[in-house]
Amino acid sequence: MADLTNEFVTQIKEAVAQKRPLIIEGSGSKRWYGNVVAGHRTLSTAGHTGILDYDPAELVLTARAGTTIAELEKGLADRGQMLPFEPPRYSSESTLGGVIAAGLSGPARPYAGGVRDFVLGLHIVDGKGDVLKFGGQVMKNVAGYDVSRLMTGSLGVLGLITQVSLKVLPVSLAQSTLCFALSEAAAIHQVNAWSAKPLPITGSVWHQGVLNVRLAGARAAVASAEQQLGGTKLAPEVAAKLWLDLQDQTHAFFGSASAMVGQRSLWRLSLPAIAPAIDAALIPGAQDQLIEWGGAQRWLWSDASPEAIRQLARSLGGHAVLFNNQHAVGDVFDKLPPPLLAIHQRLKNTFDPHGIFNPGRLCQGL
Repeated sequence: MADLTNEFVTQIKEAVAQKRPLIIEGSGSKRWYGNVVAGHRTLSTAGHTGILDYDPAELVLTARAGTTIAELEKGLADRGQMLPFEPPRYSSESTLGGVIAAGLSGPARPYAGGVRDFVLGLHIVDGKGDVLKFGGQVMKNVAGYDVSRLMTGSLGVLGLITQVSLKVLPVSLAQSTLCFALSEAAAIHQVNAWSAKPLPITGSVWHQGVLNVRLAGARAAVASAEQQLGGTKLAPEVAAKLWLDLQDQTHAFFGSASAMVGQRSLWRLSLPAIAPAIDAALIPGAQDQLIEWGGAQRWLWSDASPEAIRQLARSLGGHAVLFNNQHAVGDVFDKLPPPLLAIHQRLKNTFDPHGIFNPGRLCQGL
């Protein structure tokens, strides 16, 4: 365990004095996410580690930002608990601060909640070198609560996260995965129909004509849902690997093989769950798809232009993110409307008035 807060404060104040921007990162496992930031000095939280407080009875854990997700998950598993938002790790060295800053969640996101829903409080160092504390360690403590959530998914452009308190949950007593042979359109319709019923669904994924649905909860509830849904039950070890591969994006779909055909890029489309299936009539070019979150998250390898992909997402009521910045030209995220951009700029000026944190990582001008 090591507390490097004072060192961070010194580095930040030096950066301000020298007008030298800093790239904030933990293990660097998500450098490819967000806009490319290069040519600046790195401020790493990797040595700022340690679980500071963990109360299994209260379902609350507090740790420093450089603590690895692997360490947190092991400590939680020993007490039969878990991080319910299933953060993608990408690396065994993936850190808590990086997970919060990226704001990414796994297969359980629409059923259990996302990262932001489980952040109770955090400490940051702002762009002036001041240590700020927001939120607390209980859900009822709302002092600064929205600021804690604001930092989640901000990609480090507002401040350096040094400590986080999270709500955790018990591991389900029973879990089962059912498999169905369905077309894309049929899978989207079926999952949405099931989601309207009191079923213990905690994950869904469709790829290449196969829909897998995860059930988790009390044994009686899972057994009853199995009877109602039918399908083919996967062996526990096969199911566990499937959901872990989806969580960490080590599933074959995310591998380089999909990108080798032409100049494909990986896109993440956030859409209404009932949005229609995406086929050749909607978007030109060669592509492969994987659908999660009951249809609300569509992963798409495509060689179509960024303009075509973004227009498609808008026409379906959502937005698109170029998930890997390797082929990025311009912002990987949708351009913000002027009123929303103005809000972002005011927040940036408040927390990082000298503009030294991850310049341009979230969008140009921040």
